[in-house]
Amino acid sequence: THYPILILLFHPISMKTYQNLIADCLKTVNEVFPWDLQELMETTSPPMLLDIREPYEFEALQIKGSMNVPRGILESACDYGYDETVPVLVEARDKDIVVICRSGNRSVLAAHTMQLMGYQSVKSLKTGVKGWNEYELPLQNSHGQTADIDEADAMLAPNVRPDQMPPKRRKNT
Repeated sequence: THYPILILLFHPISMKTYQNLIADCLKTVNEVFPWDLQELMETTSPPMLLDIREPYEFEALQIKGSMNVPRGILESACDYGYDETVPVLVEARDKDIVVICRSGNRSVLAAHTMQLMGYQSVKSLKTGVKGWNEYELPLQNSHGQTADIDEADAMLAPNVRPDQMPPKRRKNT
């Protein structure tokens, strides 16, 4: 008996950094600046605001009228038949949606995923909640209390520990 020979060609997949992934997604994801979103929110048919940050981030600071669906459950929240299903989100595939995160990175990845799932008009908030606050647009906490701009700025600042930084390269001596 003769068996066909199967030759597999392995193409090494180059490792991508977080920023590489975001750059790839930006080829198809549109962004909206905070001041443009503010104008859109004042129209007769404002976009749905989808904040994909973690619940503790959302409870501390949020844009009024936004709904929280953490990035970790986004895909199942966007589809029927799961514990995480959010019907109003599933049914919004043809609606304008602006995805929000802290700095505008996670929201690009989330918007890309939503496009793959059939969402027709989804954008990412460029610069995220951090940029919204820097433009001095109002943020509130989960109780509806307006957040102080300076306190919000401190909460939104990166807090990268030394062990989270890349190792320093040794100098050749």
